[in-house]
Amino acid sequence: MNKIIKQEKLAENLFLLEVEAPQLARKAKAGQFVIVRISEKGERIPLTIADYDLNAGTITLIFQVVGLTTKKMSLLKTGDYLLDLVGPLGEPSEIENYGTVACIGGGVGIAPIYPIARALKKAGNKVISIIGARNKDLLFWKDKMAEVSDELLIATDDGSEGHKGFVTDVLKEVMTKNSLERVWAIGPMIMMKNVAEVTRPEKIKTIVSLNPIMVDGTGMCGACRVSVGEETKFACVDGPEFDGHQVDFNLAMRRAAFYKDKEKLALEHYNCQCGGGSCKCQ
Repeated sequence: MNKIIKQEKLAENLFLLEVEAPQLARKAKAGQFVIVRISEKGERIPLTIADYDLNAGTITLIFQVVGLTTKKMSLLKTGDYLLDLVGPLGEPSEIENYGTVACIGGGVGIAPIYPIARALKKAGNKVISIIGARNKDLLFWKDKMAEVSDELLIATDDGSEGHKGFVTDVLKEVMTKNSLERVWAIGPMIMMKNVAEVTRPEKIKTIVSLNPIMVDGTGMCGACRVSVGEETKFACVDGPEFDGHQVDFNLAMRRAAFYKDKEKLALEHYNCQCGGGSCKCQ
């Protein structure tokens, strides 16, 4: 069991957990993930490691409430425990001194892009970071991203902060002013797909992080399979990072939507205050 050292609500349906995990913190690298289970009968949730502190022996996880399990996770408090925390899993990011790079985080994707930007900056790169969300209230870690970036740019769908529009709009402008050697993009599937399409004509290597449905996280169940370069890959052991120009995003988005209806129904049942009997949620 792993003790929760800190719990924080970052935005609507967006939560942070800092968890005591000294061995994991010592081994963790940018780009890797863990699988969390909060109860004996709970499902296994893959979450990318947002931060890790060797001195404190903790890792930081950030998640969005999308179904019943993440709803229950959001109710955990400082001092509570996670039943299982397995990791670090997956291949870490390939960190080298490439030159000028762009790190793009959309929505909750701001969390996993942070350690990558930090590692790239430490390796000597010029790091241009772009973060985006639907509105300013959903943005988080602006100060942390600024600390590890040479330049931080912001986009919001409604224009409440930074550029009004999408991160891809800002990326296009960055590309006119800089010779990018590599791009990392983490966020909603459609965002990563669109980033890859922007960089494709210029043949800028673009890395995306896929977080599909997972069960064991060791490549045995096959639930997280994705198509990359017309080959089947497992995100848990071959990824989670892949060449965005090679990912079949249409297939990945279809697979990611398999259990959306069930997630919604489970959450509705949990939130229902009817107390049973005749209820439209049943």
